[in-house]
Amino acid sequence: MKVDPSNTMPRIGMNPSRNQNSGYAPTEVTVAVLTHVPNNDGYFEHRFDVLKACIESLIANTSPVSDILVFDNASSKEVVDYLRELYEANRIQYLILSSRNVGKIDALQMISRATPGQIIAYTDDDILFLPDWLDSHLKILSTFPKVGMVTGFYIRSQLNWSVKSTLALEGQAGIQTEHGVLWDRHWEDHYCENMGRAKDVYAQETAGLHDTRFTLDGIQALASAGHHQFVTYKDALIEALPDGWSGKLMGKMRELDEAYDQLGYIRLNTHQPVTRLLGNVISLENAETAKLFGIDIHQVRVEQTTGGIRQIAKLPIVNGILRKLYRWLFRMINS
Repeated sequence: MKVDPSNTMPRIGMNPSRNQNSGYAPTEVTVAVLTHVPNNDGYFEHRFDVLKACIESLIANTSPVSDILVFDNASSKEVVDYLRELYEANRIQYLILSSRNVGKIDALQMISRATPGQIIAYTDDDILFLPDWLDSHLKILSTFPKVGMVTGFYIRSQLNWSVKSTLALEGQAGIQTEHGVLWDRHWEDHYCENMGRAKDVYAQETAGLHDTRFTLDGIQALASAGHHQFVTYKDALIEALPDGWSGKLMGKMRELDEAYDQLGYIRLNTHQPVTRLLGNVISLENAETAKLFGIDIHQVRVEQTTGGIRQIAKLPIVNGILRKLYRWLFRMINS
């Protein structure tokens, strides 16, 4: 009997997953890391070490246990291979690889819709996380009314924008409010040194600003939040993100802060630092902190620049020459 090929079925058997349940349920919180380490030159020379410290600290110190998602924004093969190893070993649960750098705000658009948890703990890839960092955030998120963002390291200059709804907490029933200098000077120095901010510029930015601390049901929080790292409800982030695709590699983050504020969301900070700022090189202080809290310090490189070299580089004529050289090299590399 001759078989008509047009009458044959194009498959053999049935997919064994049909009518089966996965048995999987996402955790309430998804930790989302956005990374971009395209090479190991110049600014990025030590950024792979920084990325490792960030992710290793998350894996070691995230409690309650949460899924970790990494969105890679077109990093080098070396970095992607490292992320694949983490994923294949189930040390991170989700990995999104972009062949192009889509920028921060547009990556957040994708992250906000890809995360399965109802709470997103977002972070840039240059933050060190200490034990109980997430629990400290969640206590604030669940205690204060309509909280939109909670951050783990306070930066006083953030009081300059998007805090109208937050400061309106003062006077509300049950909320105690304190004003003054409530942040240790050491942490201001930590911010300036690890973020590359000149202390005189920081002093100008914070002139006349006073810290505000709220207490509700025994939980304390400082007014303002940052966009370098924050915990938020997924629905709130989607609501606050701009419509459409921005096409911007950097920027649009203060607009996100402002959107939260205009929507009436509160932006708060843990009253004690539960994260550290790493910048683009791991300082001796951060290396010692990482080791103290169980991070494998052998995976990172400690960079120390002598005070004499720094002082010479800050001389106006030397600084001017170095900046011109940097701009010329930047144009040559990116032309």
